[in-house]
Amino acid sequence: MDTKTNVASGAKGAMIQQAVGVFHTATQRNTQMRHLTGSMPTVDAAIAGAKGNQSKASMPIVRCDNLTKNKGDEVTFHLDNPIGAYPIMGSAYAKGKGVGMSFSEDRLRVNQARFVIDMGNTMTQIRSPFDMRRMGRPKAQKLMNQYLDQSTLVHLSGARGFHDHRIEWTVPVNTHKDFAEIMVNPVKAPTKNRHLVAGAGTVGELKANAGELVINSMDVLSMDVLDAVREWSDSIPLPPPPVEFDNDQAATDSPIRVYLASPAQYSQFATDPAFRAFQANASARARLAKDHPLFLGDAGLWNGILILKNPKPIRFYAGDEIKYCAAYDSEAESVCKVPASFGDKFAVDRGLLLGGQALAMAFGASEHSGIPFFWKEAGDDFDDKMELAIGAILGLSKIRFAVDHGDHTEFTDHGVTVLDTAVKIIKPRG
Repeated sequence: MDTKTNVASGAKGAMIQQAVGVFHTATQRNTQMRHLTGSMPTVDAAIAGAKGNQSKASMPIVRCDNLTKNKGDEVTFHLDNPIGAYPIMGSAYAKGKGVGMSFSEDRLRVNQARFVIDMGNTMTQIRSPFDMRRMGRPKAQKLMNQYLDQSTLVHLSGARGFHDHRIEWTVPVNTHKDFAEIMVNPVKAPTKNRHLVAGAGTVGELKANAGELVINSMDVLSMDVLDAVREWSDSIPLPPPPVEFDNDQAATDSPIRVYLASPAQYSQFATDPAFRAFQANASARARLAKDHPLFLGDAGLWNGILILKNPKPIRFYAGDEIKYCAAYDSEAESVCKVPASFGDKFAVDRGLLLGGQALAMAFGASEHSGIPFFWKEAGDDFDDKMELAIGAILGLSKIRFAVDHGDHTEFTDHGVTVLDTAVKIIKPRG
């Protein structure tokens, strides 16, 4: 056994070394949400002037590491608003006709999140055929990884939904008394200009009638709907920026956005006879993107949209509330409900069209380790009983700006658009 790779319990520096291990494990986990996060700058790039504590901004999730103490619990992001103008021609007087610049900002908080595993007592260790500490650590790590991924999904979606197989979720539904604290930052309903609903083979902004969402059970995800999403993104001013994968040779000539489909949406779309061709397209593009993991597996590529299956649905059943923004210039949230006619046969699932800079993920520094993650073991009753805790100082928030369009202002979710479609229910609510 190589003693250099093992740290004894209680050894000097043990917790810090173990904390570094869990931080590396959590940030390198092999999940979609991790692969949607940009890479951190290299040492050489940092020396050349790149921001050393912020990941690549052209990916959907932007990670900001602040590994120093006493910097407060908030991180602020700034947007240099785009400007428009006509040229001043010939000898026309130009002085005093400068176009003004404006800036918007968004911010998020970080908080401490912990999971605790009961490892039993002295007699448990004697009677059990298992090493409780050895088994407890992977379980705690898995819970923290789920919390990271599911918090990311909920913030991007602007809703938790009501799919609630509790053994699989570490984030409760929004009626839970601790929901707001668990999410750290407010879960913001999609802005009006970033909330689409499928309808008759096309898409449009959300509409409500008599308090119910305007949608029917046939408004499912299809090739026509995705084509309409692409047409929408090509037609609107200031669309979500495309995603740029590391070393993607076609990033400029063939820009890509990522669509995260719920399992039911994906299954519906995968029935299209041309879906195998979409998977072949993704495989071919993977070679140009140096085999980035997102292009592999169940991915399909169609009309500049990389279609991926999201492992967890953001789902609304008949009668469930859907929050939305009714005005372009306001963040005030209104409520409509899934049509009662959906009964127990249909529901509404939310898919995500992701561009660059959709969500900010900030890490603070724990006083236990000096880095975002930490392990702690604590004994009780003269160390007869033992508990193991994994913790992190972190916060996530969808990136939103009040964008100045010149003649009006629109609150805009910068890099994420949601698409609500009907899906068939295989298993009842729960």
